[in-house]
Amino acid sequence: MDINQQIEKWLHSRVSSAQTDNRPFITLSYAQSWDGSITTRSGEAMNFSGEQSMRLTHQLRSLHDGILVGIGTVLSDDPQLTVRGWAGSNPQPIVLDSQLRTPQSAKICHHPDKQCWILTVRPEAESLGEKVDILTVPGADSNEEQVSLQAAMHLLHERGVKSLMVEGGATVITAFLKARLANALVLTVAPRLVGGYRAVGDLQAGGHDDQVSIDPLHSASAGRDLIVWGDLQYEGVDR
Repeated sequence: MDINQQIEKWLHSRVSSAQTDNRPFITLSYAQSWDGSITTRSGEAMNFSGEQSMRLTHQLRSLHDGILVGIGTVLSDDPQLTVRGWAGSNPQPIVLDSQLRTPQSAKICHHPDKQCWILTVRPEAESLGEKVDILTVPGADSNEEQVSLQAAMHLLHERGVKSLMVEGGATVITAFLKARLANALVLTVAPRLVGGYRAVGDLQAGGHDDQVSIDPLHSASAGRDLIVWGDLQYEGVDR
């Protein structure tokens, strides 16, 4: 069984058996350098994935109902969030954009076959065109400037998203881990040292001394890259 078959079998098993309390099964999936960097120190985006691991990324997209990125990723990378180079359907594109900064020119606002859903706290949001559905999420976090992830995930579940792939960026990845919402991880590690910004920020907040382990842990090579995947287990003591 090749790595694509291994991960597809594992993911189907995990999603079908998950008990996620009216929210999607959430997979974190991103690429980083060997030292954990996802961008340079100046914030410049880098493509860490080789050809084989990029095909795996597009396969993973096709295996999820939805795919989510933060506004920072939209502004810096302008992703399409479609499935390319792999036979499969496009997932529902979703942007976490509390203050509605997504430009109408963004590729995600011109998706080939789906409306992009933008999750925001702005009730007075203006239209970004017929290819965009702006969703005001109730129950904003305490500062009333950030979307409540719990409420957002319930909303997505109600709209039929039972499995969600979260691709980044670092702020979003860290937020899902701190909220203990992510269920699984598929990580591409490229054989490079960058010394840039890391994907996972400070987890020592929110009332927990958090540690997150991957158990059981699986790994395999995809060309020159290392692919690591497994279930996320949350440890730590409430403070």
